[in-house]
Amino acid sequence: MELHSIFGITKPVIGMLHVPALPGAPRNTLGFSGIIDWILTDAQELAAGGIDGLIVENFGDIPFYPRRVQPHTVAFMTALSGEVRRRFDLPLGINVLRNDAESALAIAAAVRASFIRVNIHTGARLTDQGLIQGRAHETLRYRTTLGCDVKIFADANVKHSTPLAACDLSDEVRDIVARGAADAIIVTGTATGRPAAVEELTTAKAAAAGAPVIAGSGVDLTNVAAIFEAADGLIVGTAFKRDNITTNPVERERVRSLMEAVRKLRS
Repeated sequence: MELHSIFGITKPVIGMLHVPALPGAPRNTLGFSGIIDWILTDAQELAAGGIDGLIVENFGDIPFYPRRVQPHTVAFMTALSGEVRRRFDLPLGINVLRNDAESALAIAAAVRASFIRVNIHTGARLTDQGLIQGRAHETLRYRTTLGCDVKIFADANVKHSTPLAACDLSDEVRDIVARGAADAIIVTGTATGRPAAVEELTTAKAAAAGAPVIAGSGVDLTNVAAIFEAADGLIVGTAFKRDNITTNPVERERVRSLMEAVRKLRS
């Protein structure tokens, strides 16, 4: 799979829509209409700034369920993602934290999103939610059941986690692609807002057997040139937010500045 087939451009930049805590989550303070307004405003700022795609993520729902979220979360995420999909003619992705790939697939199928993100697709890792095991066997079969062609973007050595035993990144990437049948690989830093190492992106590219490798965190104006050269695409969140704080609103000028740098790199 080539990212161009989804985004219509080489080396796309995907903007994060960090959803505030949804109703039912411990830190929820906004009514659902307020959450919709927040996300649509962020999406408008990203779109006006020239972003190539969007991904909706229930970022505010901490502490996260390790796997299956509750039905109301799926319902709210579906309604919210549907609003984004209707109003913005941009490729859309879905991530249901911490690792609910089946719910993400169901939402994506319902709103005609292009891809989902799966934090732990194969293997097993220790996280702040405890031990999480990849369920690629269920995710791929569920995609077949739904009869959709939603692509699976899977993290390797995902942030906010550690492996159960020493694991070579090359071997992990090969397993995710060859045995987990993922469509693309995401490489991140150790936490939200921390950049992926260029060396890890290069290693992942060499092992990915032609699958795209996306830098999934910590991209900003100071490192975009080096990361852009090593990666096939970028996911950007924190660098677009006011004062560089992940939970703040998106600022259009931040988006424009980074996208202008990317356009120069593409030329």
